[in-house]
Amino acid sequence: MQPRTAITSEAHRGRHSVDYFLNLVHLAPLMERSSGATHIVIGLMDGPVAVNHPDLVAESVRGIAGEPGAECTHSGSAACIHGTFTAGILSAKRGSPAPAICPGCSLLVRPIFKEGAAGDRALPSATPAELARAIVKCIAAGARVLNLSAAFAQPSSGEERELEEALDYAAQFGVIVVAAAGNQGALGSSAITRHPWVIPVAACDLRGRPVGQTNLGSSVGRRGLLAPGESVVSLGADGEPRTLGGTSVAAPFVTGTVALLWSMFPRASVAEVKHAVTMGAPERRRTTIVPPMLDAWASYQTMATIHA
Repeated sequence: MQPRTAITSEAHRGRHSVDYFLNLVHLAPLMERSSGATHIVIGLMDGPVAVNHPDLVAESVRGIAGEPGAECTHSGSAACIHGTFTAGILSAKRGSPAPAICPGCSLLVRPIFKEGAAGDRALPSATPAELARAIVKCIAAGARVLNLSAAFAQPSSGEERELEEALDYAAQFGVIVVAAAGNQGALGSSAITRHPWVIPVAACDLRGRPVGQTNLGSSVGRRGLLAPGESVVSLGADGEPRTLGGTSVAAPFVTGTVALLWSMFPRASVAEVKHAVTMGAPERRRTTIVPPMLDAWASYQTMATIHA
């Protein structure tokens, strides 16, 4: 299992304004109304995070007692780079170079990618069984929404069953699961994206079109969403902004939207939140392999109508 992000620095290229991406999915007006609530806990299954980064709301970030540490030990490792970047999209300070969607929410970090030596840029990996255990641990620790930015290749049937059971467990407890669709440029699905409880997220470019590397397919088209996944700027583990792309960059835009909506409508049911975020489009009406774009403001309006 590997992260669904292109682990390459694009800092030397022209950086696009964070505001552009937030406006692309209509998140800006929602973020003006809320920064999130601490009782909404996001389970981040990724690499460890540079918790002491000056642009990260460190008090919002915690690990799970008895589980792998949430904090990086090697800021130059690919696992730390990936985890910190994703955490920045969700929990960076407002006004920082990162999207900083919901810094007021609690970020529960349960690393599934192990760090290599400092400077080791090899893609970190984990097994489906490790991801399954992390899902269960995050739910037990109080997570309301899970962000999965990982793909796996050639898992055993037993590992796939264990992962499917963990996703069933999330559905049983009403924990929303947002997952990156993958970066192989393939048509099809995985044990994660084909699970009926999961919201798969494909990556789009600056014009809102699917990027060439994003995975697509019937499961993604029926139940998923598009979100920014090209030249997105967030926090670098070394303290400098970093620019990355891929479906794992896109996934936290959806996760953050879910967290903000639940923060603003704390009495909403999981079904209402999922319906609002995915625009409630019945599967029979989605016949393409390309999902619609995330529209955070329309999701808010849907929730506001329900809870008027």
